[in-house]
Formats: sequence, structure tokens, C-alpha cells
Amino acid sequence: MGQGMDATRNDADSAQLAALGYTAKFDRSMSVWQNFALGFTYLSPVVGVYSVFYLGLSTGGPPMFWSYFLAGAGQFLVCLIFGEVVSQFPISGGLYPWARRLVGKRWAWMAGWIYGWALFTTVAAVAVGAGPFLAGLLGFAVTPAITTAVALAMVMVSTLVNLAGTKLLARVAMFGFVCEIAGAILVGGYLLLFHRHQPLSVVVDTFNIGAPGAYWPFFFAAAVTGLFTCYGFEACGDVAEETPNPGLSIPRAMRMTIYVGMSAAAFVCLALILAQPDIAAVIAGRNTTPVETVLLTVFGPIGAKLVVAVVMVSFMSCILSLQAATSRLVFAYARDRMIAASDYLSVISPHTHVPVRALVLSGIIAGAIVCLGYFFTNAVSTIVNSAIIGIYVAFQMIVLGALIARARGWIPAGQFRLGPWAWPVNIIALAYGVGALVDLLWPRTPAAPWYINYAMSATWLAIAGIGALYMLLARPYDAGTAPAGDAWKLAGV
Repeated sequence: MGQGMDATRNDADSAQLAALGYTAKFDRSMSVWQNFALGFTYLSPVVGVYSVFYLGLSTGGPPMFWSYFLAGAGQFLVCLIFGEVVSQFPISGGLYPWARRLVGKRWAWMAGWIYGWALFTTVAAVAVGAGPFLAGLLGFAVTPAITTAVALAMVMVSTLVNLAGTKLLARVAMFGFVCEIAGAILVGGYLLLFHRHQPLSVVVDTFNIGAPGAYWPFFFAAAVTGLFTCYGFEACGDVAEETPNPGLSIPRAMRMTIYVGMSAAAFVCLALILAQPDIAAVIAGRNTTPVETVLLTVFGPIGAKLVVAVVMVSFMSCILSLQAATSRLVFAYARDRMIAASDYLSVISPHTHVPVRALVLSGIIAGAIVCLGYFFTNAVSTIVNSAIIGIYVAFQMIVLGALIARARGWIPAGQFRLGPWAWPVNIIALAYGVGALVDLLWPRTPAAPWYINYAMSATWLAIAGIGALYMLLARPYDAGTAPAGDAWKLAGV
């Protein structure tokens, strides 16, 4: 009976996809829990907290802890909008096909272009960020060359695992989730129970940062830590054609990613803050490695290496999930003939049922960015640090696109709907996203030259400008015949 029900479910999913204009080619073997694990490992609270903990604590002090709740609340509203859209349009590639159906082909081109480059640079960023941890774990000196080599090896391994198929990706994502959540609970719990140096009230202690002026600019500068951690739930929708009953299961997996991921991030962050023996030294810049210092002090050299080994599982799982999402975006672009070599990049392997060439391309581009980081450290670090801006811009293009579609008469017809709450949630989500972008782009060092303060803004203006110029001159959006701008016409789908 189980197999019969599965076959009926797959037939219904294929019929829904056909009604949306596409033929099912992927293997629908990813359960709702595995789909959630993919989003969780993409969000990766441990990677997020460990990567930016020093930045947050040194910039805003312990109150930066509250940024996880601020980002979690805002992104939850965005998640609800995404849930409505993916429930009606469960199509591989996530943000790109959503933008295409909500607004139109040109809007989709720009959303996918920005999101794609943000994903390429984020894959490279996570790999480079993992480099020093793995190099130290293996006993190598942490040099730029070693870090680059390790990062390239991790991108290569990620590509090979992804090429093996959806089933292996799902299993590795689930394994990564179990390791990460167990590591977060065990390490965080141990620190809270046995190595607390600070009272709980320290999370509202500003340590006189910014005195005698206002504190809030420093808090919002440190709030980048929460913003950096709280995305990845959209990856659940990137593999919509590989998940049974996506209209119901993917919105649920997205919400679970926010609930569990941000709870774990806040827990780990709190444990690290309370375990700091001298927070003033971190704020003053005398201790620039507060995470490593705590781990080494508490667990000793061998114990610290075991913790780092668990952290490396988190990094590797994060890279895998990021690359999977990136490859599905490239595939979706190619399937709709929106990029050069579309016939080549839209091929699905008949054996593993994954877009092999899109996966290889995503690995090559991420590897190229890793290599550029060796030769042009400052330039590439600017691009890598600004990847989050591209993510948030692409997110808001979907949130704004949903508002545009609603104004044209779109009434969501998927299994997940907000009903009378749709308009207020959509408007507040957009206001949050715009505020987050202002916070990310706001100059942090007024005394520095303009090209330092506005480097990230200039980078994304250049990326968007190149994409817009190519779009206007080559008109790639006119090459294919896939449906576009028809959300408000499909109430019955």
C-alpha cells in the first residue's frame, strides 16, 4: 500500500508540475525531514555564529545576542511569503522561477542574476572560512596558500558528493544536521553548565560602547551577525522538484529551518558570550579569537580539535547545501533558456537525476573565486563579505514581487496560504527587508575614504549593472517560452 500511495503522490506532483509548464525529470526522493535538513545545513547556525562572533561582540558587545531574535522575526515573515509562493509554484531554482511567475521575465532575470552571484560567492566564502579550521585540525600551518588549497579541496569534494545524486545529498544533509544540532547542544550546554564567567544579565550590558554618545548605531552594526546567520530556508524550495508533496512539505520545512536554526544560533551565541572570561578584552581588540580561546581553554588541545572536527562537518554540510541550491538555480535558468549554453547546462543525468553540468559549473566558479582570494585578498574579501547583500536584495525582489502580484489580483492557490494576513505580513516583511539592507549598506567608518565605506554598495551596483546591460542588449529573457507573469491567472492550479 505504501508504494502505491507513493506512486499516486508522485503522479499528482508530476501533474501539478506539468500544469505549471514543466516535465518531471528529477528523482523525488527527498523527505520533508531531509528537505528541512538541507535548509538547516545551508543556514548552518554553528557556521554562522562561529564565523561572525568576534565581529558582533567587538562591535556591539553582548547585546548583539538579541540580533538573532530580530533577524529571526523579520525573516520568519519573509519565510511565510516564500511559503505561499513555493506552495503554488514548486519549481526547481527557487527565487528565479518565483520571480518569473509573480512579475515577469525581466524581473526574474535580475533576481536570479543577483541571487546566483551571491550564492557563488557564499560557497567560496564558507570554503575559505573553513580553511583555517581544517588546516589547523590536520596540523598544517595556516597560510594563505594552505587555506586556499584546503578551500579548493572542499569545493571539489562538495561537487563530487552532489554529483552522486539527490539521495546521497539528502543523507549527508541529514547527517550534517544531526552532527550540528548535537554539537551545538553538547558544547553550548557544557559551557553554560560548567564554564560560565559572566552573569545572564551581561546580554544587556553595553560596556559603555559608544559613550558618551548613543549606543544604537553600534548595536545595528553588530546586528549584521543575526542577518548573516538567518537565511538558507529558501534552499528548501530550490529542490522543490525533488521533494514529494512540495506544496505542503516545503513551506513546513522552511518554517522549521527558522525555528530550529535560529534557536540553535541564539543558544550557541549565548553560551559563548557567558563563557568569555574577559569581554572587555574582546571589545578592546586584545583578544581577536574569542571562540578559539574559549574552546582551547575549556576543552584543551585534544578536546578543542574534536569540537573543531564537528564544526568541520557543519562547514562541509553548508557547502554541500549551498552548491546544491546554486546548481538548481543554474539549471532553472538554462531550462528556460535564460543563459548561454542553455542546452548544455539543462541536462539532467539519467543515472543520478541531478543537473551534472550545472553542478560542475557552480564548482568551477566558486573555485575561481577562492583562487582570486589568494591573489587579490582585499578585492575578493569585499565581494565575499557583500554576498549577504545580494541574498537580501534577491529576497526582497520576491517579497516586492508578491506585493505586485497581489495588487494585480493574485490570490495564492497553493496548499499553504496566509489568507487575510497576507497583505499585512507582506508589507511588514518588505519594510523589514529594506531596513536590513540599509543596515548592511550603512557606512561603518565615516573617517575612512569613500571607496572603503561604499565598497559593498559599489560592488553590487556593478554586478547589477552588468546583469542589466546584458539583459537589455542580449535579451536572454525572450529566448524561451516558459510561462511568466501569470500568477494572478492561475487561481485553479
